[in-house]
Amino acid sequence: MKKLLIAALLTAVACSSTPREGTQICAHRGFWKCQDVPNWENSIASLKMAQDYGFWGSEFDVHLTADDIVVVHHDDDKDGLRIADNTYEALAATPLPNGEILPTIDSYLDQGAKSKCVLVLEFKPGETPERREKMVHICFDALNSRGLWSPDRVIFISFDLEICKLIAAEAPEFTNQFLSGNISPEGLNEMGINGLDYHYSVFYDHPEWVEEAHALGMNVNVWTVDSRQDMEYMAALGVDCITTNEPLLLKEVLESR
Repeated sequence: MKKLLIAALLTAVACSSTPREGTQICAHRGFWKCQDVPNWENSIASLKMAQDYGFWGSEFDVHLTADDIVVVHHDDDKDGLRIADNTYEALAATPLPNGEILPTIDSYLDQGAKSKCVLVLEFKPGETPERREKMVHICFDALNSRGLWSPDRVIFISFDLEICKLIAAEAPEFTNQFLSGNISPEGLNEMGINGLDYHYSVFYDHPEWVEEAHALGMNVNVWTVDSRQDMEYMAALGVDCITTNEPLLLKEVLESR
């Protein structure tokens, strides 16, 4: 069924106008599969590799520790310690598998400021409204202090709808994308949320959402797309950005178009 959908879409595009150009590459948790240096997902090394390879963007995840330090990490625990319940000192006591110390938002953005690679900052869900707001504001301040407070340098994404609403209220000029995939573009637009970043399976079910979002002036990303077949389909739909663990394969696919 998926192959039939792809074939139908590619035929329709070929028979109509020129395909939408400009689909960008976002390295998922950095270019952590690169073998050039000791590397690990969401490490500073993985961000540097995404920068060095010239990808449009690099995605990363943030959490708030018990002592109000924002750290860059995907899971809500590290080495069996729940991030929200532990201090940074406890969490950083053991290094990442590549030898790095657990990055803080400050150390991560120090590297982020060294190139034009767009920082795709994912806020993990907040524990409470107060903790949610504190995490967001710490990140806002860290971006501002490094000259990164610009819609051209960072976009925000989250599964936490309340965080997306907070960003819409306080930083409406920034691309702000909801991740969960269960709200239509029109529904997000009504809440002031100006983008969507949905799992690729959502767009197999709702390919019309890409065009509907663009008609509303919204930005459309898709995650996490690692197969050539799915990359080709999403690019043909005209999404603005594809997040992938295989950025070199995606580069090849996009260049072949």
